[in-house]
Amino acid sequence: MASVLLVEDDRFVRAALIRHLTDASHTVRSVGTALDALREVSQLQFDVVILDLGLPDLDGAKALKMLRGITDVPVIIATARDDEAGIVRLLNDGADDYLTKPFSAEHLSARIAAVLRRSGAGADTLAALPQAIRVGGMTVDPVRRRATLDGVELDLTRREFDLLAFLAQRPGVVVPRKDLLTQVWKQPYGADKTIDVHLSWLRRKLGESAARPRYLHTCRGVGVMLEPPR
Repeated sequence: MASVLLVEDDRFVRAALIRHLTDASHTVRSVGTALDALREVSQLQFDVVILDLGLPDLDGAKALKMLRGITDVPVIIATARDDEAGIVRLLNDGADDYLTKPFSAEHLSARIAAVLRRSGAGADTLAALPQAIRVGGMTVDPVRRRATLDGVELDLTRREFDLLAFLAQRPGVVVPRKDLLTQVWKQPYGADKTIDVHLSWLRRKLGESAARPRYLHTCRGVGVMLEPPR
């Protein structure tokens, strides 16, 4: 089904997860340190990484930032930390999803399936878009997965680009949040903070803010609209 890199230093937890993932027909490689994880993703192709935060050599949050520097592979965080601020920081740093320990094998399987659906279906949808979409000084190229603003290329994560491309197809139209969840995240429901975090990150890269928007406008209680500056 999928090629999974499991980053977990507890050998008992690691053994149990390997057994479950293998039973679910996934191909699994496992490591116990952040440095080994970075080495693996730099040399091999994975469909998803399951990253524990409590690693012996490097905090998992720092490891996530380093992973994002070399790959866009989906990352599911496995953490015993359940504070909202910490979770928001992880999403800001590029995590695609998170699980709070302890979690069941079935819960993990569902999260992996959801992440794989989102990453796979998103690529198929974008491939069918026009070669370039222009909105004001912004150009979005879904085929090459590149976006520029006033001639300068934007450094976007996979999810940021998917969100921007989806909105760019509908300039001047308020897109409901539920449509963003179903079409960009491929989830029938979810927390608004997931959208808010990615919008905030995208706004920063566009040089704007929610208080002083240029391209991205939030219609409170309804959705989000992308339109050129007036």
